[in-house]
Amino acid sequence: MTDKLIAIFGYNSMTYELVSQLNEKENNLIILDSDPEKIEQALQKELPAQLMDYSQDDDLVALGIGSSVGTLFCFLESDSENVFLTLSARVLDKKLKIISVVNHPESAEKLLAAGANKIIDPFEICSKKAYQLLTKPSITWILDEAVFGRADLHMAEITIPENSCLDNTLISELHLNELYNLFLIGVVDKELGEKLYFSLGEQDHVLDAGDILVVLGSSRDIKHFKKEIGVIE
Repeated sequence: MTDKLIAIFGYNSMTYELVSQLNEKENNLIILDSDPEKIEQALQKELPAQLMDYSQDDDLVALGIGSSVGTLFCFLESDSENVFLTLSARVLDKKLKIISVVNHPESAEKLLAAGANKIIDPFEICSKKAYQLLTKPSITWILDEAVFGRADLHMAEITIPENSCLDNTLISELHLNELYNLFLIGVVDKELGEKLYFSLGEQDHVLDAGDILVVLGSSRDIKHFKKEIGVIE
């Protein structure tokens, strides 16, 4: 069975980074933009891209929203565009996973109200990464690996299964770097919604079955960790 399509609206540096993480050879994805120059830039990088105006519901349906599209990324230039696209897509598909970037914090509530499942705030991410760089020596591991080390780093969301050894475990007890050669980016707590809580501050967290660990590492190390905690693939 073919994986559902990942549709990414808006081509920019964030889009390029996302596609690099997803690995277009292993995922069914398409980049869409109404600007011919941006589509040409994507095609020059040999990325799957096509010209499209997001404002027409018929075009969204033809793309596969409501049928073959499983995940929608809204990376358009303005918050108003992302809100409009999110609202249009949510009306067409109640189960669609919608992830949107937010350029101004006050727009986050509008995006959530329009139907977005997750919000990405680049400014918050940058500030927290800066904090981590200053206060957490372990960040040197990821910098060394990403810049000077392996080229096969991948980001993965791993849901803790029922009866896993991680159930009722503290994040501080994971030691992913030492035991599995993985870097923990953050946790999505099922009891607190869909927000990603970055693994940065001093506050610890108790993990439960159903929580999602967002980790960075090689495909082999990620696969090994999943097996160790009882994930059945």
